[in-house]
Amino acid sequence: MTAELEKKLARPRARLKIQKRADLVTEEIKQLITQKNLRPGDKLPMEKELQRLFSVSKSTIREALKSLEVQGLITISTGPTGGATIIEVPLERTFQLLQNYLFFKEVSMEDIYAARRLLEPELAAGSVPFLSDEQLDALEQNIQTCQPASQEASLLVRQRQADLDFHDILAAANPNPFLRFACELINEMLRRLVVFSTQTPPEEHTRFGCANVKIHTAIAKAARARDSERVRTLMKAHMEEASEYVKRLDGRLDGRLILDSEMAPRPRPLS
Repeated sequence: MTAELEKKLARPRARLKIQKRADLVTEEIKQLITQKNLRPGDKLPMEKELQRLFSVSKSTIREALKSLEVQGLITISTGPTGGATIIEVPLERTFQLLQNYLFFKEVSMEDIYAARRLLEPELAAGSVPFLSDEQLDALEQNIQTCQPASQEASLLVRQRQADLDFHDILAAANPNPFLRFACELINEMLRRLVVFSTQTPPEEHTRFGCANVKIHTAIAKAARARDSERVRTLMKAHMEEASEYVKRLDGRLDGRLILDSEMAPRPRPLS
């Protein structure tokens, strides 16, 4: 057992909150990951080695590893070559935690689009010098996918969700990891939580789709020309226009807690 862990376990029981052994071991494993600078794909020591290292039972180690798995820090596999492998915390898990936090806040579509108006133009402009030919092709393919071709409301709404993939492709090319993360998180929120009034005529969804296709086409053309300032200007106009369409469609956030069963990972855009 490490000296630090031993010290924690020996603290007086008069504390208001007594941490379980498994929780303490979880913290120690996190420190181990940090100290050894372990990266996604690296393996933790096997269960028996962790038992020996921390002088705790198999059940305690398994409980600690399960906690790390729930937090999205590791994946656990079985078999002779199995064990715990470090993974990058999935965007979906981060989104779930954020949404569960926002569940108790008053966040409106106006709030979301106020943030998008600030972030998306800078994200898009900053992505332009780094977009690969493959990503430029993906932008154009996405535009074709999102061409309104049906008056069925459910299909039109799914196309509006697919419009967000265009923004994820741009985000994947941006070298600023925090800006990229913030925009991807907002996109995920819009994709999973926005609902529209059932009273909205399908023609209004079609007009929204046509407007998105038109401005996405202009953005993709400017991006291929490596014109960052043009992309910034177009994206600013796009966010203003999209905000107005969402108001007309009576779009709102479906304020609810996100279930684990909804957290199947989506395919990530090309990077």
